[in-house]
Amino acid sequence: MANNLHISYDLYAPGQNYEKVIAEIKTLGGWAKIHKSYWYVNSTLTASQAVTRLWAVMDRNDSVYVVDATNNNASWQNVSDEVAEYIRKNWGL
Repeated sequence: MANNLHISYDLYAPGQNYEKVIAEIKTLGGWAKIHKSYWYVNSTLTASQAVTRLWAVMDRNDSVYVVDATNNNASWQNVSDEVAEYIRKNWGL
């Protein structure tokens, strides 16, 4: 079954190469680029699996947030503790 993933990311280093992140997003499934750093992907992967794949090609100071709209869950890397706690508390993750 395919999942409707919404992927948002920030690459913080000046002159960051977006191409490796974009290339990895395109391997996750059928995709549509909504904004520069916001994508919709129809994928068999979970949000957590997608984050793991993307994080592998990102720098440790970058951040990524993936929402699985099909299964009502999310996963992320390098989002502030305050934001992560707010999401967990209000979403119930």
